Amino acid sequence: MLNKTGRNKAETLNDFDRYVEEICLKSRFGEAKEYIQHGTTTLFEHSISVAYYSMKLALALKLPVNYQALIRGALLHDYFLYDWHIKDPSRPLHGLHHPVAALKNAETEFELSEIERNIILRHMFPLTLIPPVYAESILVCVVDKFCSVCEMVSRRRNTGNK
Repeated sequence: MLNKTGRNKAETLNDFDRYVEEICLKSRFGEAKEYIQHGTTTLFEHSISVAYYSMKLALALKLPVNYQALIRGALLHDYFLYDWHIKDPSRPLHGLHHPVAALKNAETEFELSEIERNIILRHMFPLTLIPPVYAESILVCVVDKFCSVCEMVSRRRNTGNK
């Protein structure tokens, strides 16, 4: 079955690898390996997971989405590139403000579509009050929360924390 971009499932999986490689080669995305996002998961690992599972869920549900925008937006949704665990008065309330920092970084290195911008800016809904408007951004918003919970649960299992 073809998706909205006219590609089948296998081609979309190949596209995923290509989009990851493109973003890694044309940006500072590799720096995300230096920052912990949740538990022991790096920002890089988290972003890859959100992009991968967003794509897999869209494929499984046969959603008519723009897979390029979905994958690229998901990869860049947390492209803020700083350690949010370190308190910094210039960055209060990380959960509310990091989407703007991520968008600013992404826009300096890539030409973004409206869907990609919406994914990056609205992935923290409902913490941020304005909801996502595209199917792709809603999907990333949900998958981001799922991945975050899994990362925290995994940390607790691995460290014995309750």
